Amino acid sequence: MVLHAKRHGKGTHSVAQRTAGLLLDRGWRYDLEVWFFDTFLVHGEISRLRQMVLDVAVLFGDQKLLDVGCGTGTLAIQAARRAGPGQVAGVDPAPRQIARARSKARQAGLDIDFQPGVIEKLPFPDAAFETVTCTLMMHHLPDELKRQGMAEIVRVLKPQGRLVVADFDYADGHQEITEPAKKGYGGTDALPAVVREAGLIEISIDRIAFARQHRGWSGASVISAAKP
Repeated sequence: MVLHAKRHGKGTHSVAQRTAGLLLDRGWRYDLEVWFFDTFLVHGEISRLRQMVLDVAVLFGDQKLLDVGCGTGTLAIQAARRAGPGQVAGVDPAPRQIARARSKARQAGLDIDFQPGVIEKLPFPDAAFETVTCTLMMHHLPDELKRQGMAEIVRVLKPQGRLVVADFDYADGHQEITEPAKKGYGGTDALPAVVREAGLIEISIDRIAFARQHRGWSGASVISAAKP
């Protein structure tokens, strides 16, 4: 989401992870903002999008999943309910997001490895996960960081592992909609090419249309791909 996004630097929380992307560090306020956006502006389509991501991921009990840009942990918690305890990890550069995610996991009685970290240097070894998800955060990244992050995702994926990435679509097919986009940030339109350039195969795209446009977004896409 692009709710109260800002660059990391002076004025951000002192223990935030340094990243070239935009930083969201809202904690419980972020959950409230997303609930309002989903309930009143897009009529539940964000919740539907999360379920689509998990359905496409096809989780099993012995399968390890990493959620990149996990935010306050909503999708990772839903994934853990499907995959079982100890099988899910999440990473995000914002300390309040990670703290909120850990709190929500404790309240749900779930063992989830939430860690601070950035997409350009994921804090996990090579070939550690069967599945990586990334939901509604790629539009926070400049194009070069998208490519760096995708290379890191490929690194931590096991051979034949699967990436499921979801992000917003713009109505006119261009990225120059929001102010961040004018500085090199984009939406889903650029993602299939980035996924393909990273060497992933078996690329498929599913789309959700919003009932009405919001901030230039006409809907969202879920892109699935496999590591050879």
